[in-house]
Amino acid sequence: MTDTASTASDPTPADRLPKAWNPGDVEADLYQGWVDAGYFTADPDSARPGYSIVLPPPNVTGSLHMGHALDHTLMDVLSRRKRMQGYEVLWLPGMDHAGIATQSLVEKQLAAEGTTRDELGREAFVERVWKWKRESGGTIGEQMRRLGDGVDWSRERFTMDEGLSRAVQTIFKELYDRGLIYRAERLVNWSPVLQTAISDIEVKYEDVDGELVSLRYGSLNDDEPHVVVATTRVETMLGDTAVAVHPDDERYRDLVGTTLPHPFLDREIPVIADDYVDPEFGTGAVKITPAHDPNDFEMGVRHSLPMPSIMDTEGRITGTGTPFDGLDRFEARVKVREALAEQGRVVAEKRPYTHSVGHSERSGEPIEPRLSLQWWVDVSSLAAAAGDAVRSGETTIHPTSQEPRWFSWVDDMHDWCISRQLWWGHRIPIWYGPDGETVCLGPDETAPEGWTQDPDVLDTWFSSGLWPFSTMGWPERTPDLEKFYPTSVLVTGYDILFFWVARMMMFGTAIADSVPGPVPFRDVFLHGLVRDEHGRKMSKSKGNGIDPLDWVDRFGADALRFTLARGAHPGGDLSVGEDNAQSSRNFATKLFNATKFALMNGATVGELPARDTLTDADRWILDRLATVRAEVDDALDRYEFGKACEALYHFVWDEVCDWYLELAKVQFAGPAGTAADTEDRAAATRLVLGTVLDSVLRLLHPVIPFVTETLWTALTGGESVVVAEWPKETGVGADPVAQQRVADAQKLITEVRRFRSDQGVKPKQRVPARLVGTDDAELTSLVPAVQALAFLTEPEADAGFTESASIEVRLSRATVTVAVDTSGTVDVAAEIKRAEKDLAAARKELETTTAKLGNEAFVAKAPEAVVQKITARQQLARDEVERLTKRLGDLGSA
Repeated sequence: MTDTASTASDPTPADRLPKAWNPGDVEADLYQGWVDAGYFTADPDSARPGYSIVLPPPNVTGSLHMGHALDHTLMDVLSRRKRMQGYEVLWLPGMDHAGIATQSLVEKQLAAEGTTRDELGREAFVERVWKWKRESGGTIGEQMRRLGDGVDWSRERFTMDEGLSRAVQTIFKELYDRGLIYRAERLVNWSPVLQTAISDIEVKYEDVDGELVSLRYGSLNDDEPHVVVATTRVETMLGDTAVAVHPDDERYRDLVGTTLPHPFLDREIPVIADDYVDPEFGTGAVKITPAHDPNDFEMGVRHSLPMPSIMDTEGRITGTGTPFDGLDRFEARVKVREALAEQGRVVAEKRPYTHSVGHSERSGEPIEPRLSLQWWVDVSSLAAAAGDAVRSGETTIHPTSQEPRWFSWVDDMHDWCISRQLWWGHRIPIWYGPDGETVCLGPDETAPEGWTQDPDVLDTWFSSGLWPFSTMGWPERTPDLEKFYPTSVLVTGYDILFFWVARMMMFGTAIADSVPGPVPFRDVFLHGLVRDEHGRKMSKSKGNGIDPLDWVDRFGADALRFTLARGAHPGGDLSVGEDNAQSSRNFATKLFNATKFALMNGATVGELPARDTLTDADRWILDRLATVRAEVDDALDRYEFGKACEALYHFVWDEVCDWYLELAKVQFAGPAGTAADTEDRAAATRLVLGTVLDSVLRLLHPVIPFVTETLWTALTGGESVVVAEWPKETGVGADPVAQQRVADAQKLITEVRRFRSDQGVKPKQRVPARLVGTDDAELTSLVPAVQALAFLTEPEADAGFTESASIEVRLSRATVTVAVDTSGTVDVAAEIKRAEKDLAAARKELETTTAKLGNEAFVAKAPEAVVQKITARQQLARDEVERLTKRLGDLGSA
């Protein structure tokens, strides 16, 4: 090996690197350096083409979880690559005010202080929330910095800031004036604890052990008119206004159109016919409570049924005129069942019944479907436009397999409840006059004196639905909008395709006339969920959640990012565990050590010598680099992050480190010949090695920015890899001859290494060997590499050579024979003992697997994958028995 180090006082590129790769020592300073240099600050006046991504705004109350980390990693990969490709990149960050979550958090603080929001009053409470936001609402921003997010911090936005509030008020008025926002009494998800309507995404469904009660309407005499219905919420029968059956159900044909007396109320319950009823389920009859069940509500609308509410906002029975008034809904469930049983109307004993029940995500209690006067968006035309945008190709969903899911939602979307009974949020801009007048005010309009504003605030998803254009200054036609809108891609999980993406698409198409494009984003890339190493969804209850910042502390940000990007495939979930993170950390370390070795041996970046002066190994690695670069580009263009990372991982580890670096060591030392020839070959190798590492570090930078920045600046002396040029196609054709020769050399070296192991030769012990047939195989130039990497030596001319074993290796053009002299290098007795021990273990494994596969009962019941695994073990054991038996024969063991 050639040592190109200068004098101790003359620093080399290798001196710019630390002794070992310790991410925690450099990450914070590197990131701040990028921010201070303005690398992430977008310029709308730039002549470069624009590329933009808006960060899905995390809740101001939140902290970075694995889903965020995946989202942010993929967006950063896209942003960093496009910046290197010559685009003016805007990755715009911000946070959502998270109405319910933030208000609940501050209310808990007030409770701990012995007060409430009502005691503070609305204005003081809202100021208290702003105070909390200023002091404690930036946690996730600091975590984003630790992850390495290359966002434009100068454009950070908040859904409650002045500009975004103006956008909210503007679009509300536009939609209201177009008749698309209206007020009506309809069924909503109601949280008795939070005292507000909540959105569908804030309802989490859980399987609950309940009871199914079958109750009898009508006569208690089987020969007289009656019908039996079953319910898990027997207390809601106090609000029943009908019993429904299928119109074709012969059992109830005579009852349709008649009425049955309510057991507790002074009213008759009609029996109606509706196609919604499944005659095969239960008794084929269902009770209808329009004010407390969404399906019943729709049926009530169809049949013009009364819709009495029987619960107040806290979930207590009210207004029924029965002894149950004042009871909590769960207490009433017991009391109503007992009262029905006393009347003889409980047909059978209650029986356990597991069913799915919606719970409030924030407060945990079962939600109550409740009839309530709320503000709504008529989504029919907006949803149609969102669907048409994808059908026309204005917006493309990746993967396309998610398109049917998109269309199933937007083509059958229900009107959207946008009002919330909260104090923290965008106040609905509706004002009421003293004589019942109503007016909607825009951002520059003032209400008449004496008028009062609607007390409700808007659903958080309303303001976040404006995010792609409100963050760029809409309703003004700003330079940012002109340069960066529509945004290039939206990166998000498939689980909120409807809840957030659909709303942005609806609003984006609604304001198309006032922005530079018809849609808010050109591409929508949907990734899957991050699961634990066993494929289970991460949750607090399971205790299997992973804090991404813990991985950053232990393995480094690059390791976290590479683990997530490597597992990211369009539409697919990814499972991760500590082994994945450690593997990624090992990869970063491998890259660091390889580059440091290269720098210590004089690797440099410059113009390459003519290709015909390079060795086969040099041409091979350059061709492989070109192939991998194309694979990475193709994969990233199609959002196949995992495929791009796999290509780079195996190229760096398996080809650059395991093969080319080893071949380079041989070329540094040089073959027999003049010193000038050796130095010329070593100099060319340094340039090739530097060129390969330069490109590899740039290709890897978007995924693992910290280690690549450290290594690239040391290797090239450049300003920063953040603003380096993305590798381009060289235009040089591949050299199939060099590729085949190196492939032959690799095969020969691998087979000789295996052969040496079988002979009991220690891994790095050099043994005399003769290679016959290398001339015909065109391996002459690589013979020194084969000898060096297989730890073989040329027999001395005047020394005795005794062939103790040989191997034939079939290569592309010829068969090469390798004969070795292991005399004096192998302890025959020890090798016989080792082989006999291994043979006994192999025979036992063969016996065990054969017995299992011979057990017909086991084979019949075991999963196919298990049987295949045992079959593979059996074959491996059989091969080992054969190999070791032959080996012992060769060693002379009878």
